This record gives sequence, C-alpha cells and structure tokens, in this order.
Amino acid sequence: MQRKKEEKSHSLKKFSIEEHLWELKSRVIKIVIFFMVSTVVTFQFAWDIFAVLSKPLVILIGTGEFHFIYTKLTEGFITELKISFIFAIFLTLPFFFFQFYKFVAPGLYKQEKVIVAPYLIFSPILFMMGAFLVYFVVMPITWRFFASFQNLNYLSGTPIKLEAKISEYLDLVIELFISFGIAFQLPIVLVMLTKLKIITISQLVKFRRYSIVLIFILAAILTPPDVLSQIILALPLMLLYEISILCCKKVNPK
Repeated sequence: MQRKKEEKSHSLKKFSIEEHLWELKSRVIKIVIFFMVSTVVTFQFAWDIFAVLSKPLVILIGTGEFHFIYTKLTEGFITELKISFIFAIFLTLPFFFFQFYKFVAPGLYKQEKVIVAPYLIFSPILFMMGAFLVYFVVMPITWRFFASFQNLNYLSGTPIKLEAKISEYLDLVIELFISFGIAFQLPIVLVMLTKLKIITISQLVKFRRYSIVLIFILAAILTPPDVLSQIILALPLMLLYEISILCCKKVNPK
C-alpha cells in the first residue's frame, strides 16, 4: 500500500525508446569529450605526474644517486601516453558516475535517489583513500624492501644496482593504486548486499573471524611479496569490515 501511494504521489515521466537512446547517446558523447579533454590536459603534465609518483623512490635512494631508464626507443613516448591516458580515466570517473546518475535519475523515486546517491559519492572517495594509503604508506615501505637488494660494495661480491624502467615502475604503481582502491570498496559492497537482502547483518557478524583470514589472503594477492605491505592493506580492510557492519545496521535498523 505504501508503495502504491508513493507511486501515485511521485509520478514518473515516461520516455519512448528513441528518447532513451538519444539521452544515452548525449551522455556518452559528454563523457567521451570530457575524457578527450582530460587526456590532452594530463598529456601536458605527464612527466610532472611521473615525478610525483616516483618521489618516494627518489627520496629513498637519493636524488643524485638514482635515475630511471628506458630500454626501447619508443618506451618513453608510450609511457607518456600511458600516464595521460590512465590519469584521464581517473579524472573522468567522477564525471562518468555523475552522468550515469543523471541518466537513471528520471526513472527513480525520491526515496530510491536517496539510496543510490551515497554509493556514487562514496565510491570515488574510498578509492582515493586507498590510493593515498598506497602513496604515503605502502610505497615508502615497499620500495625500501625492494631497494635493500642492492649491493654496491664491490669487495663483497658482484655489485647490484637498481635502475628501474619507467614503464615497469608506472605499471607497478598503477597496479597498487587500483588494487587498494578496489579493496577499499568493501563497505559499499557489503552495504549493498545487505540492502538487497542477499546477506544479513547477523551473517556478517558470524563471518567476522573468517573474514580476517580472507582479508589476509586478499592482501597477499594484491600486494608485493613482503609482509609489511600485506599487513598495511589487511589492517584497514579489517577496520572497513567493522565499519561496514555499523553502516549496515544504520541502513537496515530492523
């Protein structure tokens, strides 16, 4: 009865299939244009972006003692394109979510809009939190572990010196950003599953001890092969799991 009253009080505007397709086309065109403009802008600052990404490693080794290399003639240019392309995607994602919401909003009731909007808002925020954790915590600790394999003492054996390739370094950093960013979507996924009644709050509470094991397994898969970086990812995920339970209780008080 309540649903029927809501449907009467909040009449939705009806669109034909052609109008839906036209609306979808216009949204896609806006997203593509935004992405192209973002790519052009980020291409102008590609090496400045790379300088920021490489700063933790440069500080660790020393500015005068370290340099990056590239071993293929086209590697420098391709890396520059990759930087601009990837960070253009990062810039476009919030705009994409906004356009997606604007596309589906006419088909949602007011109460449904209130439910959908937080997911679209908090998803990029949680992703950025994961990326910041990588940059300020994981990268300095992990790079110190990898750099420890250097052997610059010629008297103790064969000298080993780190000379990182720009393309491989960029791939590793982006992999960490994406891994942590996706892992930090845990609260959104769990709240959504409870909202859809696929899982219950009591199941989440009972599953807590098993979730710790699974989180450490996930951390071992997503992070480089050192214990510290795995713990750095596992601890926030365990905290996010507890936060997810609290959020589920608030969203589904019954």
